[in-house]
Amino acid sequence: MSEVEYNNMSSRQMEFAVFCVGCVAEALNRPATEVYDLLKNDGLLRDYIVEFYNVLHTQSREYIVEDIIRAMKERGILS
Repeated sequence: MSEVEYNNMSSRQMEFAVFCVGCVAEALNRPATEVYDLLKNDGLLRDYIVEFYNVLHTQSREYIVEDIIRAMKERGILS
């Protein structure tokens, strides 16, 4: 996803991204701002959560959280 597309995401994509950050933060028992920074700085927010919104938003909360945490571990931003 390009930076332009990311900056022009729909309100539903934005709401979903906020939902994901909050849920992952809760699961990791970390502040949402910290999780947001990790996801944004690594590109997971733009290149995974927002880009694949159409598929991800149809999944369960548990699946989404587990999947994002797995991706964070694979990228080395979470141990």
